[in-house]
Amino acid sequence: MGLKGLKETSLKLILFGGKGGVGKTTCACSTALYLAEDFKTLLFSTDPAHSLADSLGQRIGSEVSEVKGISSLSALEIDAQKALLRFKTEHQDQIRKVVLTGTNLDAEDVELVFALPLPGMDEVMGLKTVVDLMGEAKFDKYVVDTAPTGHALRLLDSPELLDDWIKVIAKMRWKYRYVAETFGGKYTPDEADDFLLTMKKSVKRIEDVLHSPDTSEFVAVTIPEEMAILETERLITGLGRHGIKVRQLIINNVLQSDGCEFCREKRKAQHEQITRIGEKFRGLTTTIVPLQPREVKGMEALGNFKQLLFN
Repeated sequence: MGLKGLKETSLKLILFGGKGGVGKTTCACSTALYLAEDFKTLLFSTDPAHSLADSLGQRIGSEVSEVKGISSLSALEIDAQKALLRFKTEHQDQIRKVVLTGTNLDAEDVELVFALPLPGMDEVMGLKTVVDLMGEAKFDKYVVDTAPTGHALRLLDSPELLDDWIKVIAKMRWKYRYVAETFGGKYTPDEADDFLLTMKKSVKRIEDVLHSPDTSEFVAVTIPEEMAILETERLITGLGRHGIKVRQLIINNVLQSDGCEFCREKRKAQHEQITRIGEKFRGLTTTIVPLQPREVKGMEALGNFKQLLFN
């Protein structure tokens, strides 16, 4: 059985996640090729160790660029650090104003605070980049190759982290507003308030996209090995805590041949693990993909892999 329902017009965002080395990038790239047959599609990587360029066999950068030979497919390897720097540059005046008016810090102290790294903000900016591009509505489908499980789950924690960050900034602003109304008689909202409102809307938009089963789908990728299965379980459990239900699972690298003793033993061991997967993840639509004789790299190989994913 192949992957189902990804061409539903209401479905906009498809994310692939799992343990490192199970084939998430290959699955994401092949799915993007499949969707690009009928939809204008944007393929992302949020993994700090990007591999889209290697998989597609062409240069992919931190700006949206068209995939050679497929006019309906574009790709982007998100540079979270660059996205965070751009965010700071765009909003530095508003942030500095909030901190200056809402604390006892002087301008020099504010500069020191502003220069500090913000833990977790890389993931925030990565996900914000995805949702902001979705908001521009230049594409019909958005496919995300996520980092291995731990990083992917931190990525999904980012709306809550961003919301906490906004609450801290808003508390500073409310303190300033209280003082202004108490001693000045009135308070006039300015660009700092507009910034906070815009960021609050960003959090809401991110949460709405991720938590709507009609709009987004998270596809888990695994291989028939115990460690990969355990990590898949952690991923699905973690997604469940975020209110995201996994409906489809890809089991990759499944040996088909039994022509030698090694093949027979390997196939037997994999069959036991596949049975275990079926028992552990009841209710998930499962797609089994055979082990490929060569590395899946380049458009022709991805096209062949696509046929296996969507048979």
